[in-house]
Amino acid sequence: MLLSRNGSCFSPSAWPLGCLAALFSLHAHAANVSVTDVEGTPLENAVVEVYFEKATPSEVQTKNIIQRDATFNPHVTTVPTGSYVAFPNEDTTRHHVFSFSPAKTFDLELFLSETPPPVHFEQAGVVVLGCNIHDQMQAFIVVSDAPYAALTNSTGTLELPELPEGRHRMRIWHSRVDDSQNVWWEGEISDTDNITVALELNALPPQPPKLSPLQQRFRDATHNH
Repeated sequence: MLLSRNGSCFSPSAWPLGCLAALFSLHAHAANVSVTDVEGTPLENAVVEVYFEKATPSEVQTKNIIQRDATFNPHVTTVPTGSYVAFPNEDTTRHHVFSFSPAKTFDLELFLSETPPPVHFEQAGVVVLGCNIHDQMQAFIVVSDAPYAALTNSTGTLELPELPEGRHRMRIWHSRVDDSQNVWWEGEISDTDNITVALELNALPPQPPKLSPLQQRFRDATHNH
C-alpha cells in the first residue's frame, strides 16, 4: 500500500486500533491534516490519532450509535478506552447487534424499542459492528488510547488545536484501507504542520441498505412530516 506525507512515501504498518478525546498543555499551537485517496479525493471519517508525552488521560465517554433505516448512524465512532456505547433502535424492525472483533466481542440479541444496556469498551482497537438480521449493516467503533483522536470531516480535513510544541507520533485509519480493518498509516506531525496524507484504498465502499416495500413506505411517511 502506498501512503504519502508532504510528498514522501511510507509503507503501511498494522496496529491494533483505536480513537477519540484530547487534553493539551499550555503554549500550544494548531496543526491541520488532510486525508485523501491516491487520486486526491477527500476521505471523510478517517480516524487521526496523535500521541505525545505527559498527556492527561482522556475522560470516559458515553455515546449512542442509532439504528435507523437498517443503517448504523454514525458509520464511524471514536471513543477513549473505558467508554460506553448504547445502540438505540429507531426502526420498526428488530435488530441483533454483534461484534467478533478482538478489541471487543459482544452480542445484543433481538431488540426493538427497549435499548439494551450500554456496552463497555475497555480495550483499544477497531470494533467492527454487524447485525445478524440485516447482513448489509456495518459500522465501526475505534477505541483509542491516544491523548488525541478525532475524525476527518466531509472535506477530508481535521484541525488539531493546541498540540504541544515539537514532533509527535501520528496514526491514521480508514475503513477502506484494508479489509482486515487492522492497517494504520503511521508518521509524525508537529504543532504547526499542515499535512496531506494519501491512502491507497483496497476495500470496497459499503453498499447502501435495501429497504423492504413496507420500510420504504414508513420512511417516506416519516420524512414527509
